[in-house]
Amino acid sequence: MSTIGRRAKSAAAALAERYPSPIRILARPPANSELRPVLGDYGLPVIGRALEAMTDNLDFARRRVEKYGPVQWTGLLGRRVVTVVSPEGIEEVLTDRDKVYSAQHGYDFFIGPFFRGGILLRDFDEHRYHRRILQHAFTRPRLVGYLDITTPAIERGMRDWVPGNDFQLFPAIKHLLLGMASEVFMGARLGPEAARLERAFVDAVLGGQALVRTNLPGGLWAKGLRGRKVLEDYCRRELPAKRAGTGDDLFSVLCHTASDEGHTFTDQDIVDHLIFVLMAAHDTSTIALAMLGYQLGRHPEWQDRLRAESQALGKDSLDYDDLDRLPALDLVFKEILRMYSPVGQQIRETVRDTAIQGYFVPAGTTVVVSSHAAMRIDRWWHDPDVFDPERFTAERQEDKSHRYVWAPFGGGAHKCIGLYFGGMTVKAIMHRMLLRYQWTVPAEYVPPMGWATGPIPLDGLPINLRPLATRVETRRSA
Repeated sequence: MSTIGRRAKSAAAALAERYPSPIRILARPPANSELRPVLGDYGLPVIGRALEAMTDNLDFARRRVEKYGPVQWTGLLGRRVVTVVSPEGIEEVLTDRDKVYSAQHGYDFFIGPFFRGGILLRDFDEHRYHRRILQHAFTRPRLVGYLDITTPAIERGMRDWVPGNDFQLFPAIKHLLLGMASEVFMGARLGPEAARLERAFVDAVLGGQALVRTNLPGGLWAKGLRGRKVLEDYCRRELPAKRAGTGDDLFSVLCHTASDEGHTFTDQDIVDHLIFVLMAAHDTSTIALAMLGYQLGRHPEWQDRLRAESQALGKDSLDYDDLDRLPALDLVFKEILRMYSPVGQQIRETVRDTAIQGYFVPAGTTVVVSSHAAMRIDRWWHDPDVFDPERFTAERQEDKSHRYVWAPFGGGAHKCIGLYFGGMTVKAIMHRMLLRYQWTVPAEYVPPMGWATGPIPLDGLPINLRPLATRVETRRSA
């Protein structure tokens, strides 16, 4: 583990040890209800267990489940937060059959100022109205159009890669995807303005991780608010031209798409959805690709298998129909989503008293569904810390023991609307990477992990990257 990872973990552990919290109940269940109280503890004054959750998320979650069970509460930035870590509990919350869980209220506290109006931050009838319009931006013909834009953007992005013994994979993937997003989402190669918008985007994402959640100069929260304004100002400036044009980029599509009932987006809707989708698509794909690269570096037998599969297609870039012709990559991708769920948690707030798996949860409670932890606990997975893509084969089907045991894209009304776009992006980039490079990581290397939308490597994820020794001649996709 790197110095930064060790220091962060040791600091969090030292503080937690210095300020032990007694076990308490979240709230007393109603008399004669036969419901059980949720057990937990607050942690440090004010910030609660926030440091532990951000610096040691997986081990922290495992310790909490072992101590309190799969439904428990903890303190977090002034709030009491119920965490759910079981497939059955996850299903109850995400399917929300009684409409008791508000995504808007849940997320608003954490990322609302930076991504307000996004599809995930809308509820019930309003959410259904917006999703019916937005889903037309992710149909098969639209995805084909996005892939046509993606392909040359990937080629240009990889030209900047300089192979070597300390190639920083995570920032390289992040930069490539930001450049690609400017074309696929914004419909422009931004040139000198790219750096300013990239910084604004990163600041907006980091704003939600601020421990001090107020607009103090120089703080993460203030930078996040400024980043949101930069992105919003750019989108508003470009909106008239997008409305008048006929482009295939997401910005243009949002300007013209309509639901089956003929409903369309307002200017503010377009800005809100575009900024949110940019965040959701970029961060999740960055995590998935980086950790996929890490595991293929550790397991050359899988890297060779995937490379042979890509070479067999006989083309440098993927067409849309090729996405279903990479079964080994499908297995590996599913395993990466299990091990490093890019959307590691889904957040809700109860709008009235309810129960989760027989535990009483009062109205106004923040509820965190920890799908990342649930997919890394041996109650539900065999050797959950072992990279084993074969667990998803038809012979084993570990992901079929419960419909929510493997839930990297959430579920219910808020199931990720861009899941096929994300898979397409990951496969297109990995296909090109496999044909162009080979790479390894030291046998004992384990990256120190932090937390953003999901687990992220804190050290840049260095790999030994080399041009592929023998390039198979391929034809360029038509």
